[in-house]
Order: sequence, then structure tokens, then C-alpha cells
Amino acid sequence: MNEPIAKNGGAQRPKVLLTDTNRWALAARLAVSLADAGCVVTAICPAPSHALMKTRAVSRVFRYNALRPLESLTAAIEAADPDIVIPSCDRSAEHLHELYVKAKSRGEAGRKVADLIERSLGSPKSYTVASTRYELLALAREEGVRVPNMQRIHSQDDFIAWQATEKLPWVIKADGTWGGIGVRVVQSADQSGESCRELERMSRFTRALKRWAVNRDPFMLRSWWRRVKRPLIVQSYINGRPANCTVFSWKGRVIAAIGVEVVRSEGSTGPASVVRIVNNAEMMFAAEKVAARLGLSGFFGLDFMIEEGTEAAYLIEMNPRLTPPCYLRLGQGRDLAGAVWAQLTGQAIPDHAPVTDKEKIAYLPEALRGNRDLLVDCFQDVPQNEPELVEELLNPFPDRTFLFRMVQYFNRKRVVARIYKDSNDRVNGDMGEARDDDRAVTRIDMPIKKTQSRST
Repeated sequence: MNEPIAKNGGAQRPKVLLTDTNRWALAARLAVSLADAGCVVTAICPAPSHALMKTRAVSRVFRYNALRPLESLTAAIEAADPDIVIPSCDRSAEHLHELYVKAKSRGEAGRKVADLIERSLGSPKSYTVASTRYELLALAREEGVRVPNMQRIHSQDDFIAWQATEKLPWVIKADGTWGGIGVRVVQSADQSGESCRELERMSRFTRALKRWAVNRDPFMLRSWWRRVKRPLIVQSYINGRPANCTVFSWKGRVIAAIGVEVVRSEGSTGPASVVRIVNNAEMMFAAEKVAARLGLSGFFGLDFMIEEGTEAAYLIEMNPRLTPPCYLRLGQGRDLAGAVWAQLTGQAIPDHAPVTDKEKIAYLPEALRGNRDLLVDCFQDVPQNEPELVEELLNPFPDRTFLFRMVQYFNRKRVVARIYKDSNDRVNGDMGEARDDDRAVTRIDMPIKKTQSRST
């Protein structure tokens, strides 16, 4: 057991600071479990109406400033004096990486903040790798983890070289994205060009403005102002079913982990709504190898595809943050909240009874949007004794605002129109795309300039 950071009992319970720039409820769900495990929980998030502000498990909430995130993070750290900081989203993880560099540059004056971030996230050498899809997967492959074929996309020539050897469909991804919004599954070379243009435009001013006005997310304005580039990669498509594992590790050693396979999700690349708990040795092998190679501490998630026919688990990406179902206390080896408390106090992980013995988990409220007959055999993870949080889960902000509902209405009409058009095109044979097995090389209209090399 490592040297304890906080003493167990009394007023010196371990202190945890949760950070979140999105309006996901995942951080609030973990806050409840951490408080139940014996931790003092504080949080920094956008105001108003964040789920973290709706639970009694959080003792104090600080405002996350979208235009000055590092300053607001520093102020929250100084006020809360946490033993560990847990990022709940990719953006706040990136902010912690930036803050670490800034703190290190200040020498002795920044040592306390730098030491806290390193204790919370692990080796600083891992920070850039964990946020870059290609480098992370290349590293995992070196460790013997199964990953799909992949290639960085810097120019049209990169795509042409890829097309000459890889069958369709392909998966195109942009770094610095999450929740499936930066992922495109393409069925043709022409479609891949349009997908790349969409991903390249994700940081434009009009999108940042829309996210601020409609989604109440002003953080993209900073990305636009700083002209943040989103490197693209293309991966071979693995025909199978999605799976993932959520992990708590410490100094490169996996302490607790939960593996699941997706039973139902919101679209082909969207978040899961119903999952099945599994014991997949290949997924756990990948988690242990990645954690050890990067020297990771804290929470991270790995996404996989389980190949149809072979049952091989292909690692497709990593999330350097909280991922579902990290908040569920599922007993021996699967109690991540208990593992946090134990690591910070130097105590053994408590023998907490599993919250359910059911195999399937229904994530609320996502599971309510589909066929509810599936929920009969599921554990429905309603947070007990948290009525305000339940209300926020069922009617989240900003989904309940008039402007958000209006934009969603017109988006749905546009999607329906596009599906109808694509269906007619396929019937009339107007797709004009090369057959997969022909391996025809079609020049792709890319919005990326040709270049000899480009760092990611």
C-alpha cells in the first residue's frame, strides 16, 4: 500500500476536486459514490444548472470560466486544497495539462499545483500521448494490444495511399472531440472527403457561437480564438459490437476496473444507453498495458470493438477522463470510488456490497429514449436520495430551453430529408462510388494542404 495522502476519519477525510466543462451528469454520479465512500467532494463546473450543483454529495462548487479556464482552475485548487483532481471531460483534462506546464515554469511558486496534477494524472510524459488518438494506439500496439490499421491524414496523398490498401468502410476521427461528435463512418471515397471537411470545420467561429448560444457551452470560443487544430486519423472498420472499460489506476497500476459491452447506443457512434457487464481478459490486458506504459494515475476509459466471428477485442481509442459506469460500486475489483478512498487513505479497499447482481445496466436517462421493454432485465441506475439530481437527469439543461428545442427540431427535419435523399440515390444507382473489392483509387477533395510533415 502506498503512503496515504490523507488520514482516515475525523476532519481529514480525503478531498477530491471534480472538474467538468460539459454539462454531463457523469461527474455528479461519481460525486455521490465518492461521498458515500468517505471522501469530501468539491467541484468546478459551468454555472448555472450543472448536475454537480444538484447533488448534496458536493460540498462546494466553483465556477469554471470558459475564457480564463486556467485561472479559474488555479483558484479552485487553492480554495479546495484537494488531495486529487479528477477531470470529468477531455477539455478539463487538457486544461490540467496546460496548467501543469504553466505551474512548472513558475518553479518553486508553482510546485504545489504541479505536484498535485502529477499525483492526480500520473507521469507528465503521458499527457500529450493520452490526448492524441494516433500516438496512443501506436503505443498500445507496441505493447501487444490489438488495434485496427490506421493512418494520420495530413494531405490528399495520405488518403490516396490509404485507399489503395484498405477496404471500405473506414472510420475518420478528429482529435479533441468526444461523445461521437468527431467520428464519421464512411462508405465511399467521396463521402470521406465530405466527412473530413465537416471535421475540419468543427472549430469555426459559427459553430463556436452556436455551441455558446444553444448548448450553453462557451468553451469552444477559446478553441476558435487560439486556432486549435484537430489532427485527423483514419482507421479500418471493425465489424462487430462496441465495448469499453473504465479504469482507476495509480502510478501505472490498475487498481479497479469495470468492463462492459454495449447492448444499445444512441446511433452508431453515440454514447451507450444499455450495457452488459463482462469479464474480458483482452480488454483488461489492454488497460494494464496502457496504464503501465504511460504511468497513469486517476480515471481513464478505453473503447473497443469486439470483432464478429473472432471475438477479438480491438482497442479503438482512449478517454483520459471519467467514463461510464465508473460511479457504480460493483464489488471486488470493480469499486472505483472505493479504490480512490483506499488509495488516498492508505487503507484497504472496503468490502462494499455490489449495488446490483444484474448483468445489464441501463444508463438513465438515455435508456428511456428507446424501447423500454429492454429495461425489464436491467439495473436502472437511479441515484437514490438525490431528487434534484434525478430531476436534472430527466430534464437536463440546456435541453429544456426553448432555443435548444427549436434547433433540435430543425436538425431532425434536415436529417430526415438527407436520409430520404440518400435512400433514393441508392435505389436509382446514383451513388457513383467504386466497389470495395475493386480497390479503385479516387482522388479525394480534401480541405487540407499538401505537406511533407506535420506534428500532432
